[in-house]
Amino acid sequence: MAEERYVAYVGTYTHENSVGIHVYDIDMEKGKLTERSVAPINNPSNVVVAHNGKFLYSIEDEGVSAFSIDENGDLTKINREWIGGMRACYVSIDSQDRYLFLAGFHDGRVTMMNVNEDGSVGSIADGIFHQGIGKSSVEKRLDPRVTCTQLTPDEKYLCAVDWGLHQIKIYEVDYERGRLLLNDILRCPFNSNPRRIRFSKDGRFAYVLEESENILAAYTYTLKEDGPEFEKFQELCVLQTHDAIASSSALEFDYAGKYLYASIDGLNEVACVKVNEDGTMELESNTRISGDYPKSIAILPDDRTLVSLNHDSNEIRTFHVDHEKKCCLMKNPPIKVDKPNSIQIHKLI
Repeated sequence: MAEERYVAYVGTYTHENSVGIHVYDIDMEKGKLTERSVAPINNPSNVVVAHNGKFLYSIEDEGVSAFSIDENGDLTKINREWIGGMRACYVSIDSQDRYLFLAGFHDGRVTMMNVNEDGSVGSIADGIFHQGIGKSSVEKRLDPRVTCTQLTPDEKYLCAVDWGLHQIKIYEVDYERGRLLLNDILRCPFNSNPRRIRFSKDGRFAYVLEESENILAAYTYTLKEDGPEFEKFQELCVLQTHDAIASSSALEFDYAGKYLYASIDGLNEVACVKVNEDGTMELESNTRISGDYPKSIAILPDDRTLVSLNHDSNEIRTFHVDHEKKCCLMKNPPIKVDKPNSIQIHKLI
């Protein structure tokens, strides 16, 4: 049997020296990334690979772009489309590769884009601007800032995480007409600034990372006749020093679905959280990433290697995860790259 091959796609801000999406070959045994090519694009702040493995979609200043993926993982740009608002910060795709779902931090917009059969980005299917909250100029106004768009495990609903409104809007997805219909709102604590939502591998639980409070909130997820139901059952601080000045950024599961990893700005750490079979959480360890601002993280498919994109120190670092000793140890020299901000691991087909 041929050895499985993986690449990593790293989006970078291009206002300084970088030019786009960096493509890295992955040595799984050594947990090492080696650059193979770069695809030019303006400020690719988030990327996602289609489920058929043939295309990659990236946010850029001018909208959202599609790339074809060749047998080595290199990228060739297909097209670009405007998204109907300001630049987005997050993109996801449904399992049948029919639509892209984009989150707008700058304008509070959720956008649904068609994906054409040839993999190119199609026209805008739907777009919704979240509305700010505030009765007068004296009161503090809450402005919408959408930071994540994540489908529920059944893919019938879209969770739009709004950092500015401290809530998650739940939209029913009409795939036939290409529409988003508001079904419910999950309200997070005031000033919590939710940033990411992730679902457990079995689809029974949802986890929300609250940036300002550095809290990981766990919910049961149940699909009922009138829509999804979320019930919070645990809150866990991802800091070991609770009075530290810090803010949480990225949240990712490992491939087995047994551990959650959260990056923490200010402290420059990544927290490892054990997820039990009943969905409850335990803080296992906190790892200093030897750089500044771990804006994005990834776990390699071996579930033994943590990758940290240290945005402000312009580098990528890898760490060996040891759950028995409850620590992560640096594996390889840092990889220099300007302003890395997002990463996607892809298995070549």
